[in-house]
Amino acid sequence: MGRAARLPQRVAPACGVYVDTALLSAGSTVELRRPGSRAQRGRPDAAADATAFARLAPATRRRAALAYADGRAALSSLTALELWGLRRQPDDEPVHLDAPRGSGVHPRPHLAVHHRNGLVMDPPEVAIRSGVPLVRLERALVDAWPLLPPAERAAPVIRAVNDRLTTPERITTLLETAPRLTGRAELRTLLARLDAGCRSPLEIWGHDHVFTGPGMPPFGRQAKVVVGARTMYLDVYAERERVDIELDGATTHGDPRQREIDLRRDALLATVGILVVRFAHRRLVHEVDAVRREVLAILASRRATA
Repeated sequence: MGRAARLPQRVAPACGVYVDTALLSAGSTVELRRPGSRAQRGRPDAAADATAFARLAPATRRRAALAYADGRAALSSLTALELWGLRRQPDDEPVHLDAPRGSGVHPRPHLAVHHRNGLVMDPPEVAIRSGVPLVRLERALVDAWPLLPPAERAAPVIRAVNDRLTTPERITTLLETAPRLTGRAELRTLLARLDAGCRSPLEIWGHDHVFTGPGMPPFGRQAKVVVGARTMYLDVYAERERVDIELDGATTHGDPRQREIDLRRDALLATVGILVVRFAHRRLVHEVDAVRREVLAILASRRATA
């Protein structure tokens, strides 16, 4: 940690981890004793040290926590998601570490330690990213799921799949090792939707409430279509009828530049006989029955004129 933290490369087990006061907003020193050190019970400044640790910049706090673990733990769960670029961890959340059971790494204020049977501090269970050890992505996604508010759980999983950092199959395989995970059924459903080709919360809503059921064909999701030199992916595609149903999210509604891009794309698809039908977020969510009727009517019309 250089000048910022006085951490000798080799230190006796009884020594602590100290962080320079220059990194704190107030003049106090953080001390986290390494595993195997004597207990700090009754030490008058222990509470102050914990408060100071919470005031460290996030990156410094993570490095101090890893120095405290002394090679016996890796960043995990909500903390690992930030390092994987999937979610910014708020400053008031603790640093999360995974450590092998029996490692002697214990929780501290603002430091959550999860002990795992058989954890090996090497690939593929532990990766190095941004210069620090953290658990594999699938493990971080599964373990973070029950810790997040329900409304925020899906976003990191969807983004990880969309960014091709992992696959629904790999996450599902890891999920099988956590049979008692809170919210497990909901995560399995999300992974099934992603495996079917859905790539956004709106597409998942459409899959569950609009584009399945009586009369609906087996739609393709994110179907690949090449027209000339351009490759496009269609949200919901009825191949027989050559109808592409695009689901416009709330953020794209009313954006003139995005509208122009969409019109050019729709015109290009029309040159190969594909009809593009667009539904705004508001209609898809609040007018489910009307949207279903329109889709069925469009498909029937295309079949009649084929």
